[in-house]
Amino acid sequence: MMIERAYSNHPDPLIPLDIAPVGGRIGAEVRSLKLSADLAPATLAAVRAALVRHKVLFLRGQHHLDDDAQEAFGRAFGEPFEHPTVPSRGNFLFELDSRRGARANHWHTDITFVPAYPFASILRAVTIPPAGGDTVWANTVAAYNDLPEALRAFADGLRAIHTNAYDYAAQRPTATEEQRRQFKTVFTSTVYETEHPVVRVHPESGERSLLLGGFVKQFVGLPVLDSRALFERLQSYVTRLENTVRWRWSEGDVAIWDNRATQHYAIDDYGSQHRVVRRVTLLGEVPVGVDGYESRLLTPAPVPQLEAAE
Repeated sequence: MMIERAYSNHPDPLIPLDIAPVGGRIGAEVRSLKLSADLAPATLAAVRAALVRHKVLFLRGQHHLDDDAQEAFGRAFGEPFEHPTVPSRGNFLFELDSRRGARANHWHTDITFVPAYPFASILRAVTIPPAGGDTVWANTVAAYNDLPEALRAFADGLRAIHTNAYDYAAQRPTATEEQRRQFKTVFTSTVYETEHPVVRVHPESGERSLLLGGFVKQFVGLPVLDSRALFERLQSYVTRLENTVRWRWSEGDVAIWDNRATQHYAIDDYGSQHRVVRRVTLLGEVPVGVDGYESRLLTPAPVPQLEAAE
């Protein structure tokens, strides 16, 4: 057992959290903490500081949380973010139900096809199969640090276009016709394209991380084939086993991850067994690259702002 003192900018910055690291480079279990909207501001700040440090936090046995309580905790921790195309079940809850084809089995950072994508996600295990259905997270800061110096310098100047209209068939070759139909009619009901820096600077820690994942369409200024080869090379540093942590879910578990410094993959190895998880995502900042330039929305085109009358 390790008592970690997490520092924050709160007036009472020294708050003890009982934390046990799970992976060598990413992930920690927070023990003896009952999540709720009533947590003291200093405790919430300590959780946030631990999140920035460890990238993903795991809390077991949060059976007291129902949909309302999960959403209330999300509101206490940040500003809930509504998915741009997929309707929630209410309470800003985004449900992944395996019986409805919701299996996020590809490496991604949540919703990077918009500029201000979520800063964090709070995922609660509702129904978990007896075997299978684990989730893996990757530390994109460690991935950046692993790059050879010359490749790091090259990545610092790259920008990439992210879109929700990615090649679904290529990434999900075993998808059913119903899943393909839902992707086309719901997930891509509005097509978004956003230009992001490939290396973003974390607004709290100042760390540099690789902003990649399954929504990347192409690197700016590079042909498609060259983009794909370079993407695979850079992405391989993200998914190195040394940079990952795997969580075996039990019902009532909660995972909170820093969406600005991670990718994740829900393993689809449980066949017809039922798996339901519910997520609250929290609004993030527009990423800033090493050069100081922000991400920008390409499609749909931003609505011009009218000058105020004098």
